[in-house]
Parts: sequence; C-alpha cells; structure tokens
Amino acid sequence: MTAAESTAPAAMEKSLKSAEYGRLIALLVAARHKAGIRQQTLAKKLRKPQSFVAKYEGGERRLDVIEFIVIAEALGADPIKLLRRFLKTKTR
Repeated sequence: MTAAESTAPAAMEKSLKSAEYGRLIALLVAARHKAGIRQQTLAKKLRKPQSFVAKYEGGERRLDVIEFIVIAEALGADPIKLLRRFLKTKTR
C-alpha cells in the first residue's frame, strides 16, 4: 500500500439512502423545524412546488451543493455552520 492509498478517503456511496446523506438531510429538516417553517412555506420561498421539499426530505431526490446553500439561507441558517456541524458529527 502506498502512502497515498493509506490517506485516501473511503469510497463514496452515491445512494440517496446512505447514512451520510440522511444525516445531511436531517440537519436541513432540523433547521426547518427550528425556524418554525412548514414545507409549503419553504417551497414558496424557494419558488418550487411543495413536492420538491417533500422529495429531498424524504430521500427521493438528491440535492446539489448550490441547492443546499439556497435552502439553508431560505431557512435563515448559515450553510457553512450546517456543513461544519455535519463534518463535526461525522460517523467513523
């Protein structure tokens, strides 16, 4: 094993059902609840249908990083702080 191989990150699981992705979405759901915002209200802020919020919260749709940032900001949350919390509580 080379030095590069020993420090390489673990293989990335692309599944919508991965534990890591679930933790990320749970942070967004918790931020929405903390803000006291319903899915319908968030969807209106995002100019999306309510099903958009329901699908990413339910694990049927994957978010990209830009969408994550826009959603966090619509919730009044700092996306950088959310990502730091996600990384801090990373499962090993």
